[in-house]
Amino acid sequence: MACWLYEGMLLIGVVFAAGLVFSVLSDTRHALQSPNLLFGFLVVIVGIYCTWFWTRGQTLAMKTWHIRIVDSHGHPLSQARALRRYAWSWIWVLPPLAMYPIFQLSLSELSVITTGWVIVWALLSRFHPKGQFWHDAVSGTQLVTSQPRTVKALDL
Repeated sequence: MACWLYEGMLLIGVVFAAGLVFSVLSDTRHALQSPNLLFGFLVVIVGIYCTWFWTRGQTLAMKTWHIRIVDSHGHPLSQARALRRYAWSWIWVLPPLAMYPIFQLSLSELSVITTGWVIVWALLSRFHPKGQFWHDAVSGTQLVTSQPRTVKALDL
């Protein structure tokens, strides 16, 4: 979970930069001018970020926490499998987000529901035989420990 939180912090920068590019290219004068288009653009940008790094084995946060992502046979992810994992990972936030317009929730209510959903979804990994998150199990991926490279000191 710590890696996931760190990844979220890094994605804030990616989303901020992408939002800036979107607002400049679309000549958006106000953040609420075209929120659905902006949201779709950000989903695509975050998808590109995730799938690009996952096909190379690690994101920056995963490198920090010595975690690699591989398929169920231990091989690097293909572009299609990484994209499948990205699509399935939306299960972490999509159900609460879908409830937002249906029940006309306030942002504080949405925050509480989303936090509760994420906690429940994370706890459900305890019921998987390998302790995997369910989006990894469904997409055929797994997170494995990656040993850090050791740097040998030069003898002078």
